[in-house]
Amino acid sequence: MNEVSVVLENPQALITLGVLLLAVVLFISNALATELTGLLSLALLMATGVLTPQKALAGFGSPALITLMGLFAVSAALFRSGALDRLRELIASERIRTPRRLIALLGLVVAPISGVVPNTPVVASLLPVIEAWCIRRKLSPSRVLLPLSFATVLGGTLTLLGSSVNLLVSDISEQLGYGSLELFSFTAIGVPIWLVGTFYMLLAPKGLLPDRGRNDNQLVGSIDQIGYFTEVTIPFNSNLVGQSLHNSRLQRRFDVDVLELQRGIEKFLPPLADRTIEPGDRLLLRVTRSDLLRLQQEHTVQLAQKQSKDKFNSSKSFSGEGQKIVEVLLPSGSTLAGASLRELRFRQRHNATVLALRRGQQTVQERLGQAVLREGDVLLLQAPLDSIRGLQANNDLLVLDQIENDLPTARRKPIAIAIALSMLLVPTITPLPLVAAVLLAVIAMVVGGCIRPAEVQRSIRLDVILLLGSLSSFSVAMQDTGLADSLARILEFGLEGLPIYLSLLMIFLATTILTQFISNAASVALFAPVAIQLASNLNLPPKALLITVLFGASQSFLTPMGYQTNLMVFGPGRYRFFDVTRYGIGLTVLMTLMIPGLILWQYRGF
Repeated sequence: MNEVSVVLENPQALITLGVLLLAVVLFISNALATELTGLLSLALLMATGVLTPQKALAGFGSPALITLMGLFAVSAALFRSGALDRLRELIASERIRTPRRLIALLGLVVAPISGVVPNTPVVASLLPVIEAWCIRRKLSPSRVLLPLSFATVLGGTLTLLGSSVNLLVSDISEQLGYGSLELFSFTAIGVPIWLVGTFYMLLAPKGLLPDRGRNDNQLVGSIDQIGYFTEVTIPFNSNLVGQSLHNSRLQRRFDVDVLELQRGIEKFLPPLADRTIEPGDRLLLRVTRSDLLRLQQEHTVQLAQKQSKDKFNSSKSFSGEGQKIVEVLLPSGSTLAGASLRELRFRQRHNATVLALRRGQQTVQERLGQAVLREGDVLLLQAPLDSIRGLQANNDLLVLDQIENDLPTARRKPIAIAIALSMLLVPTITPLPLVAAVLLAVIAMVVGGCIRPAEVQRSIRLDVILLLGSLSSFSVAMQDTGLADSLARILEFGLEGLPIYLSLLMIFLATTILTQFISNAASVALFAPVAIQLASNLNLPPKALLITVLFGASQSFLTPMGYQTNLMVFGPGRYRFFDVTRYGIGLTVLMTLMIPGLILWQYRGF
């Protein structure tokens, strides 16, 4: 094909294609963190002369990226001021008695909130509230947690501020000369999608959401009954010494499963009931959070991690002053995945002791220090409050617990809500640019006492900023070298003869599928410049193709890795991989059929 020969004859296009393929391999393999892959691509494009430094780095000074940085701070101020307290109370009220009512609340209330607030903190804030609701109603969390994630994903395409991907598309559009997107540029498409998605979750058969909360046909009675894996040793003065596991108070009084007993170089696996306990024995346990704390307090066992002579925490008691116990999640793309705690020197690195590990329904047979971490793992940590605050700014870990001392007084809540509403309204009724409104809102939040200056810096997700800033210029390189045009011609050949609706459908579906394997920001950066080149042939404005790619990258309902919120609920919901696919496939089909038609309706009137 002529397009292929054009690429081969153009050295810069060939280099850009090579960098593109390298980036895709790194994104899929997770060999590097996504933001590092973006920076590597950017550096290679500059080093080979494809882009000048000014062009390559223009994305880091774009209004969209500055808007996103400000939005992180505004969102943090809203959460710290208790803006979601009323929603929490509503979930806990007697009016929400059934899973269907809770799903309706998630779809009709939580989703619109996600249209102006990043969905990750929304899910982190509501996750423990919904788990507590499940306890009171004696229901499995798997019945409602996946709808929580899906609701926030649906709400993320209601406004420009709903997702970092939306702002990336706006930035790419401006850099390619088509102008930035407005606050409500795609709301007319997002609202029907949100409503249809909500009705799908309400009407979907119960069987699509499995009951994963039962253990031996008994409902999980408490949040704390989710099993953690931890190692303990038997001290010489323990009252367990000389007793068999079957007769010991370890299993009479506590909900504990002994998965392995190690004695010197010997290792014993179940059945272990008749094994006599000796001093120095090392046990691998599956234990609830509450029982783990009680065991430690009663000194019948010692946490194996506490035996280290590490300079951090080695002499502090489990409930020592200034210490706090929190759960942290390894999110998708975490650079900690694939290494063990020992290899990471986790305690020295973070000044935090790992007490236990939770991994969905899987059993962890390795010793805690040697267990290889995976995306979606939840670690139970003990650390000083300052260390936990440091973890909140860490891109490789997501703190799931609220740190109550960080929350301002409730009287700041009306101020924070008023500032956020003003941030949304003023740009729509005045000529004030959105980026200016967001920055003014940040200053107002600080002056109003809703957030401290130091918290503004901690709230900004540096990994997201680096990824978006680097990928936006990647799209410019594809456009400038003619690579995007050549790829578009190849794609156009494949779509030749298809109606416009089916062409948009194929573009949407291709973006959606790619997003299941690489980050949604990366799929946007790769598809957007190519899709734009098809606009004239399809007799559509370029922004119509950009919005098609945007929605394709945002509707991630097929895999746990498709979106970070899916991964956040995966462990607590005790889901299996294909649970997400089974529940999300119908929604994906609906979106695939609807969105191309809605785009044609908005941009061509039919």
